[in-house]
Amino acid sequence: MNSSSSSFPSSPSKFVDLGSAIGQKEVKKILVLFLVLAASCLLLYKTAYSLRQELHVNNLSSPRPLLDHPSSSSPQTKSETISFRKVLENASTENRTVIVTTLNQAWAKPNSLFDLFLESFRIGQGTQKLLRHVVVVCLDSKAFDRCSQLHPNCYYIKTPGTDFSGEKLFATHDYLKMMWRRIELLTQVLEMGFNFIFTDADIMWLRDPFPRLYPDEDFQMACDRFFGDPYDSDNWVNGGFTYVKSNHRSIEFYKFWYKSRLNYPHLHDQDVFNKIKHEARVSEIGIQMRFFDTVYFGGFCQTSRDINLVCTMHANCCIGLEKKLHDLNLVLDDWRNLGEAKKSLAAGDGPGLNIKVSAAMEGSTTCQDGLAKVKVDPSVVKQSGDFQNICGFVLVISNTM
Repeated sequence: MNSSSSSFPSSPSKFVDLGSAIGQKEVKKILVLFLVLAASCLLLYKTAYSLRQELHVNNLSSPRPLLDHPSSSSPQTKSETISFRKVLENASTENRTVIVTTLNQAWAKPNSLFDLFLESFRIGQGTQKLLRHVVVVCLDSKAFDRCSQLHPNCYYIKTPGTDFSGEKLFATHDYLKMMWRRIELLTQVLEMGFNFIFTDADIMWLRDPFPRLYPDEDFQMACDRFFGDPYDSDNWVNGGFTYVKSNHRSIEFYKFWYKSRLNYPHLHDQDVFNKIKHEARVSEIGIQMRFFDTVYFGGFCQTSRDINLVCTMHANCCIGLEKKLHDLNLVLDDWRNLGEAKKSLAAGDGPGLNIKVSAAMEGSTTCQDGLAKVKVDPSVVKQSGDFQNICGFVLVISNTM
C-alpha cells in the first residue's frame, strides 16, 4: 500500500501542479508545431512567389504571347520556351560571335530571298560551317513559321501596332520603322555580350568573310562605294553588312545612333549614321571604325572585280523584290558556273572550260540589263562611271589559271 500510495500525489494541490505541468508541455508542443507549420507555409509562399516572378520575367522576354494550346508541336511553340539570349547562345561561336539577319514574310516566301540567302551559304567557299551561327530574327509570325522549317536558329520578335510582313520599299514609313527596329535589336545583342555580324538577307555569302575582318576595331561596315581608305568615314557606307564587337564603346555608340533618329525623323539608319559620324559625341565615345573594301564585300553599286577575293555580294542599288531576286539568282548561277569552270580547268577539259565560262558571260549580260533598270542615287551612277556587272568575275578568270 505504501508503495502504491507513493506513486500518486497525496493532496489536491499536487494534482493541480501535475496538471499544470502537463498542460504547459502540451502548449509547448502545440506552439512548436504551429511555428514549424508557419515556417513551412512561409517557405512555400516564397518559393511560389519567386517562381511566379521568374515566369513573369521569362514571359516578358518571350518572343510571342502564349498560344491558346501550348501543348501544340507547331513551330511557334518553340519560340515560347526559349529566350532571345538562349537563341544567341545556341548559335554563337566560341568567342561569342553570332551572324544576325532579319526576315519578314515577303522575303521568306518559297523561292524568295531567304532561300537564296541560305543557298549561298551551302555553295559558298568555306561558308557551310557558318550556317549554324546564323540567327534569323523574324519580324512577323509567317516569317517565323517559314524560317523554322528551314533553319534551327529562328526567333520571332513582336512589334506591337506594326505589320512588317509585306514588302517594305526603300525610304517608306514602314521601311524606316523596320530599319530602326533593327538598330534597337542589335543594341540588345551587344548589351548581352555578343559580337555580331549583321547581314541583310539580300547578301550572298560566296566566301568565308571572317579572315577579312579587322581584328582590333570596334565597328566595321560595308560600303556602297569605297574610295580606297578603310579609315575614311566619308566612304559611302551601307549598313547591310556590319561587324561589331561588344564593349562599352559599341554599346554607347548604338544607343546614341538609335536616339539620334529623333533628330532626323524622316531618315533611315544609314543616313542618320552619315549625319552623326563626325559629331563630337562619337569622338567622346571613342569607338574605332573601319570600312570594308568592295573588292571583298561587293554589291551592285560597286561590284568586286576579283573572284579570288570576293566574300559577299549585296543587292544594293536595287529597289524592288523582283529585281533583287532576278539579279541574285544570276549571282548564284554565275558562281556555280565559275566553280564548274575551275573543275574543268583542273581536269584539263578545255572544251568544258569554254562552255562554263560562256554560260557565265551570258548571265552577266542579263544581270547588267537588270541593273540598268534600277533607280539609284544619280550621284552614284555619275561617280562610278559604269556598273561593273556581277559577272565581271569572268574578266579575272585568268587569275585562276
